[in-house]
This record gives sequence, structure tokens and C-alpha cells, in this order.
Amino acid sequence: MQATQLSVSDLNNPGVSWGAVLAGAAAAAALSFILLILGVGLGLSSVSPWSFNATAIGVSTIAWLAFMQLAASGIGGYMAGRLRVKWSSIHTDEVHFRDTAHGLLAWAVATLITVAVLAGGTRAVLSGAIDAGSGVAAAIAPAAAAGAGAAGAASAKQGEGSGANPLDYFSDMLLRAAPAAGAGEAGGVSAGQRGEIGKIFATGLSTGSLAADDRAYLGQVVASRTGLTQAEAEARVDAVYGRAAKAAADAKAQAQQAAEAARKAGAHTALWMFVALLLGAFVASLAATFGGRQRDHERVLRHVTI
Repeated sequence: MQATQLSVSDLNNPGVSWGAVLAGAAAAAALSFILLILGVGLGLSSVSPWSFNATAIGVSTIAWLAFMQLAASGIGGYMAGRLRVKWSSIHTDEVHFRDTAHGLLAWAVATLITVAVLAGGTRAVLSGAIDAGSGVAAAIAPAAAAGAGAAGAASAKQGEGSGANPLDYFSDMLLRAAPAAGAGEAGGVSAGQRGEIGKIFATGLSTGSLAADDRAYLGQVVASRTGLTQAEAEARVDAVYGRAAKAAADAKAQAQQAAEAARKAGAHTALWMFVALLLGAFVASLAATFGGRQRDHERVLRHVTI
């Protein structure tokens, strides 16, 4: 195997021209940011880097991400190869390796710069599933809050109940009197009654069933207000509580479905971002070899002309 002869200048110069690497990285990072802004402005991205949207990226977004990496990494890698120092008396294979390494380093530094600048946006895009899961946990961990949130969702769908406590809708439903009940329809439901019934329902939703004494007490309240018999009042309590429990279960299922959709969208986005970044690393390394080769060629031509 033929030994490689090194000149004095090669021994004094390091194998990495960090000035060229940083210059290429700065150009690649700036171009990536500009193209990102352009893509968002043109509406080619279904996921904004500043606000999470639990929707998987489309074909146009994938194509734009690939174009961003091709353009930015290509320019950055070419500049890193073209601006590096001349390695005289170095074997061609070694020069090719060093140029490839310069392009890869320029891409890596540019990627780190872009991530640092858009750290908040990157988290918003990639961690939507985590945020959605946290929202589900916050909704269902405190059982009372879960019942209130579910009841609120049901009341919002039906267009009724606008109180601060979402369970007010079911409280009003429970104490609703027939139009013919003169005494029963006099006056509205007080805030104290709503709050008491809401707490009882919330406790029942958290434990999974309404306690017998709570059921009997609510039956007495309904009977005294509406004029129903105790049996009829307790039957109404069971019906209203059943609707509240169903609303809670539906709201929990919808929240879990939203979290799963967000998780899948985040995974889909992360996968295609990985592919685009991998493509950018390859293009940057390849462009650096072209830039370095052209630089050496121009230097040889200049010496021949002189």
C-alpha cells in the first residue's frame, strides 16, 4: 500500500476547517428558517410550528420538508466544501472523506441551530400526543372534575345550561317541574340547591354509583319541589344520574380518542421529519464533495494560468 506524503502545511492545518463548517451551517440554518416561513405563509403546512394541530401532515407538507432539506443542506454543504482550506499532497480518498465530513458537520450544526431557535415550535409539533394525554389525565384523575367536565360537554351539545358549574344543567333537569305544578314552578332553582346536587352527582360519578342515602335524599328534594311521589322522584333521580354518567363516559371516550389521534399524528410527523433530516444529511455531505472538488479544481487552473 502506497504511503501518503504530508506537506508541512498539512501538518500545521487541522483536518476540520471550522470556519467553513460554521459558515455553511449558518447559511443552511438561515435558509431553512426562511423556507419554513414561506411554507407556512403559502399554507403548505398542516401543522404550524407555533400552535399544535392534531392532524397528520399531508403530501404537500412532506414535499415541502424534503425541499427545505434539499435546498438548505445542499447550499450549506457546498459552502462548507468550497470554503475549506486546501489540503495539498493528501490522497484523493482522504480529501473525499474530509469533504464529506465537512458537509455532515455543517448539516449537524445547522440542525442544532434550527432546533435551538425553534425549540418551542418543535415541542408543539412533536409533543401534541403528550399534551393531549395530559389533558385526559387532568380531566379524569379528579373524579369530581371528570363528572363536571363530562356534564358540561353534554349540556353544551344540547344548548342548555350556562352556569359556572357544568353540572347545573343536570341539577335543573332534576328539579324541573311540570308546567301544571303551580307551586313547583314558582321561583327558579337556587344556587345553593344546584351546588348541593352537583356535589352529590360528582361524588357519585367518581365512585361509579349513587349512594342509597344520597339517592333517597335527592328523591325527597325532588318530591318537595315538583309534587311527585317519593318513588317517582327517585325514578327521576336514577334517570338524570344515568344521563350524567353516560355523558361522563362519552366525554372520557372522546378525550381518549383525541389523545390517540394526536399520538398518531405526532408519530407520523416525527417519522417524515426524520426522513427529511436524513435526506438533508446525505445531500449536505454530497454537496460538500462537489464544493471541495470545484475549489481544488479552480486552484489548479489558477496555478496553471499563472
